[in-house]
Amino acid sequence: MNTNVHISFPAVCFVWQTAMIILFGIFIRYNEESDPHWVEHKKANNLSDLDNDFYFRYPSFQDVHVMIFIGFGFLMTFLKRYSFGAVGFNFLIAAFGIQWALLMQGWFHSLDAEGKIRIGVENLINADFCVASCLIAYGAVLGKVSNVQLLVLTLFGVTLFAVDEYIIVSVIHARDAGGSMSIHTFGAYYGLCISWMLYRPNLNQSSRLQGSVYHSDVFAMIGTLFLWMFWPSFNSAISDHGDGQHRAVINTYLALASTVLTCMAISSLFNKHGKLDMVHIQNSTLAGGVAVGTAAEFMLMPYGALIVGFCCGIISTLGYIYLTPFMEKHLKIQDTCGIHNLHAMPGLIGGIVGAITAASASKSVYGEEGLINTFDFEGKFKDVVPTQQGGYQAAGLCVALCFGVGGGILVGCILRLPIWGDPADDNCFNDEAYWEVRSSCCSQLPEDEEAASPVLHYNNHMQNKDV
Repeated sequence: MNTNVHISFPAVCFVWQTAMIILFGIFIRYNEESDPHWVEHKKANNLSDLDNDFYFRYPSFQDVHVMIFIGFGFLMTFLKRYSFGAVGFNFLIAAFGIQWALLMQGWFHSLDAEGKIRIGVENLINADFCVASCLIAYGAVLGKVSNVQLLVLTLFGVTLFAVDEYIIVSVIHARDAGGSMSIHTFGAYYGLCISWMLYRPNLNQSSRLQGSVYHSDVFAMIGTLFLWMFWPSFNSAISDHGDGQHRAVINTYLALASTVLTCMAISSLFNKHGKLDMVHIQNSTLAGGVAVGTAAEFMLMPYGALIVGFCCGIISTLGYIYLTPFMEKHLKIQDTCGIHNLHAMPGLIGGIVGAITAASASKSVYGEEGLINTFDFEGKFKDVVPTQQGGYQAAGLCVALCFGVGGGILVGCILRLPIWGDPADDNCFNDEAYWEVRSSCCSQLPEDEEAASPVLHYNNHMQNKDV
């Protein structure tokens, strides 16, 4: 295969960025709180600058932004020869994706009577959320696709996400503050189905590269810690001000803490010598944050959040031990980062937990006004009861699954075309295919280095597992 994208990659970047400039010029404008007329508005409504949404949302936006560019980027640096691609292509996907997301989400949610999209800080947070689904999908195909393919993946991923989210939130009226359904479930199955369509039967030719070394695992752990620390902000960033946002932080905080202990326990228990595996610690310790996302602002209760985290730590870690190699061998899904265990299964659990928690809501627990505020029982949804809302939540999960699977198969068919400059089977997981690697120490790779990726680690070491 020819990996020379000397013309195609710059051409796509220039054309698409020019298109963004034109579309922004036509559609995008500042909203009321970021426009100079804010001065007049606050005087007319007896407001102060502290009432501007910027001061409520910007701290959360900062945290989410760090997660997108540093957390996700460094989490994928575990491959011994693909750190540039992990961080650099993560940067590329996010930078393009947030622009396209502002447009796509704006057309669905923020279009005014003049046909303009009014954006503020909350739009920036939602654009980051949209991009997160594409970065999750990237984890499934990490090291196996070209930069041009990633731009195509992002273009379609953002488009599908915007439609998916609009149906879940606005049409079905499901609540999904932390995106267990719309972000994680959709993004994971989108990426897994693309990986399935791009299956490489001879990928073992790159097995010498599909693993980690000591320092690459340390860098990946940096990404894990950034994600772990800021996940409460991710799940609460667009929640209603006040008790809902406060509750989302507490629930996420507790679920994450619980996940760490059960993840480490299972990692040690299923190792013959009781040792911990960094693959598990880097990924499965985050599963509780994913699973509590949908129900984060609900009355899950602190012990309920701990239970969700407890279960996800076990399920996600066992997924890395058993499901990842099973999926590659029998389902032909080569999941480089193990997103099925970190995002897909916890996302499904999150959707189910959200549906159960919503269906069991009552006035005695929430209060009449609290119930209306938490589930937005207003307007045409004012007569909805909690049991109906539980059904809406379940329907939202089904929509996310359908868009993820259907969209992934469609985009996978497009990416299979032999025009994108993707790497050969014996040159995957290698920065040198698309990056100028100047360090001579990276040009030689010891033949006896053990692979430690979610796929190969267990294929090579199952005999050491105490099953």
